Amino acid sequence: QVQLVESGGGSVQAGESLRLSCAYSGRTSRNYTWGWFRQAPGQEREFVAYLRANADTFYADAVTGRFTISGDNARNTIYLQMNSLEPEDTAVYYCAAGSPTFAGIVRESYMYWGQGTQVSVSA
Repeated sequence: QVQLVESGGGSVQAGESLRLSCAYSGRTSRNYTWGWFRQAPGQEREFVAYLRANADTFYADAVTGRFTISGDNARNTIYLQMNSLEPEDTAVYYCAAGSPTFAGIVRESYMYWGQGTQVSVSA
């Protein structure tokens, strides 16, 4: 089993920044693909970013240039740096772990999920 715990969410104004953390434990693999997703009220959970074991990253169009995903294996933590936040970024943010090659932008391709952390951005 793999446990993921998100933290770092909060309420900010448009243009400000937050850094989310995802601490992982259990039977983790260094070869996982790590992902961040978000879900706004009344909306489906949508892809935000992923990080592969080879350090490749990919971002949703809505966050490209503003968000950065990274990992620190020594600290067992995945990060999502969010800059220039907009009200449209308001959502619960979830981290996830999945197959090194299969997991990507599709929610169902990830095996493990955290409980989420709330990000609220006011205009």
